[in-house]
Amino acid sequence: MVAELKYEISQNAYIKLVLHALKHKTTAVNGILLGRVKPQNESVVEIIDSVPLFHSNLALLPPLEIALIMIEEHYGSEGLGIVGYFHANERFDNAELGVVAKNIGDHICRYFPQAAVFLLDNKRLEALPKGKDQSPVMQLYIRDASKNWKLAGPDGGSRLVIKEPAANVVLSDYISSEKWQDVLDFDDHLDDIKMDWLNPELFK
Repeated sequence: MVAELKYEISQNAYIKLVLHALKHKTTAVNGILLGRVKPQNESVVEIIDSVPLFHSNLALLPPLEIALIMIEEHYGSEGLGIVGYFHANERFDNAELGVVAKNIGDHICRYFPQAAVFLLDNKRLEALPKGKDQSPVMQLYIRDASKNWKLAGPDGGSRLVIKEPAANVVLSDYISSEKWQDVLDFDDHLDDIKMDWLNPELFK
């Protein structure tokens, strides 16, 4: 059953993660995907929101644990849970899913076995302003029967979709207006608690 799952991400959740990666282009960044199994269709995991996590020391456990607890408490009251993980590598040409991403993905799978890991595809992101592609600038990784993370095969593109078809057009507009400068993550919040990791003003 897990092999047949599809992942549908909302426009705002998608754009927030990409803008976070663009804000910290020279470092690896990560984020958490929030959602649920779709009530009307159990073969779809709907990702309704996302939280930018860190842009430094991604492998440090204590800040990650604090962040996950706070995220679970906030979104649990809205009926949402952690359903996946987002990672952007430090180097533009690195398209591999690294150890840190796999470990955090494994941790999430303990609580939500259908969890996915999304890896930013820099080449697709770079081509965004030039093209009309509606597919996400991310690669989908899922765990196989042996609990190893694998890039979703030839059908990977159809198994990860953005709910709103025009999301990449909106994203391109935000990139050209340097909207990425407004994104805050947990690193920012831990430095200054007035910085709101929920980014309530981002899309207003």
